[in-house]
Order: sequence, then structure tokens, then C-alpha cells
Amino acid sequence: MNILVVLIPVSLILGGLGLAAFLWSLRSEQYDDLDGDAWRILSEDEDKPRE
Repeated sequence: MNILVVLIPVSLILGGLGLAAFLWSLRSEQYDDLDGDAWRILSEDEDKPRE
């Protein structure tokens, strides 16, 4: 039963850190252009020389 005194605060702290990281990623506009990366991967870059 004494282990719950340690586990509950640790889990709340880790959950808070995860929430803070998610909110930071929202504020830094990480999820604005979801389709751009998908299309960018399919396009070929003509600027790079072929070896």
C-alpha cells in the first residue's frame, strides 16, 4: 500500500509532462500542414544531381 504513495504522484507528473509536450507541439504549429509532408515525399527533387 505504501508504494501507491510513490506511484500516484509519479504517474501524475509523467502525465502532466506528456500533456505539456502535446500542448507545446500544438502551439509551435507542428500539425498545421499534414498533407504537405505526404505530397513532398512523393515528389522528386530535380535540383539534386544524379550520381
